[in-house]
Amino acid sequence: MKMQWSLIAGLLFALLTALFAVINVDPVKVNFYFSVISLPLILLILGCTLIGGIIVGSYGIYRQYKLQREIKRLSNELNHVMKETGYSQSLINSSTNLEDLKEEPSLVNPTE
Repeated sequence: MKMQWSLIAGLLFALLTALFAVINVDPVKVNFYFSVISLPLILLILGCTLIGGIIVGSYGIYRQYKLQREIKRLSNELNHVMKETGYSQSLINSSTNLEDLKEEPSLVNPTE
């Protein structure tokens, strides 16, 4: 449901940006410090929106990549700890909640 609202909000933002850009078609001067050019404001608005989208998208991809690496590292660490301590995934999955683990001492601490 959250994804649908995000899509609707994104489409609404795109519509408002396009409407705003179409209204502002007058040429403007843009100073790039070494050169000054004149271009329609619609191109400037759409170009800046596109650059902003690319920056936000790149950051999202970087963050997702970083989180996937962290998940992989933690999974490997969990597997190593489970192997060293003798825990098995079937023991953890067979318990329905944390109270079952507390009642069964062999599941909480395998050395007891």
